[in-house]
Amino acid sequence: IGIENMLRGTKADPPVPAPSHAKNSLGEQNEAAVEARRGRSGADVLAEFEAVTAARLDGLACLTPAEWDVVGPTPVGQGPYRDFMNLRVFDCWVHEQDIRRALGRPGNLDSAPAQLSLAWHRRNLGYLVGKKAKTPDGASVRFDVAGPSGFVTTIEVVDGRAREANPAPGAPTATVTADVEAFNALLAGRWEPDAALASGRITLAGDLELGRAVVLQANYMV
Repeated sequence: IGIENMLRGTKADPPVPAPSHAKNSLGEQNEAAVEARRGRSGADVLAEFEAVTAARLDGLACLTPAEWDVVGPTPVGQGPYRDFMNLRVFDCWVHEQDIRRALGRPGNLDSAPAQLSLAWHRRNLGYLVGKKAKTPDGASVRFDVAGPSGFVTTIEVVDGRAREANPAPGAPTATVTADVEAFNALLAGRWEPDAALASGRITLAGDLELGRAVVLQANYMV
């Protein structure tokens, strides 16, 4: 609600002292939105959510192709508004998965938003393997993500740069296998790496030290 109201240009919620888990100005703004609704009933907040999102969807439906292409600020730098809204879909799906885990109601893993979100995770695997995990030159890491919206891809490091291998090398140095739900929870920083490995829903093969380094560094979200 808070972010959609911001995007609508409505008045922001009153600021609150930043808690320790708020890592940036957007996190602080989110806390203000939560605090402003803490004393209200779930039904009341749900009604506001439905009204705000309906208004936002109506506004988006009225945009012209030129307006979708307008370049402006996004969470990852300057870009067209359509890219910003793709990130917004990703953000909403990740938070939907947070709610589903809390309620024990898994699902919505084979939808268009799920496919868009897994594609975004896949796009960031080079950064994860190369920069964060510091995979050595000549090594490669295969990701085998099973289930709806899953994929199989290999990231190789060549001349110091990590890239998606096309075609994939014959035998990867390390393999990380996961289901879609666990993979998203790991990359989005919702699941501690050691707990993810202990659960058996994320497994390693090949060079276990490299695979573990990748899993330990898997969270790339702010």
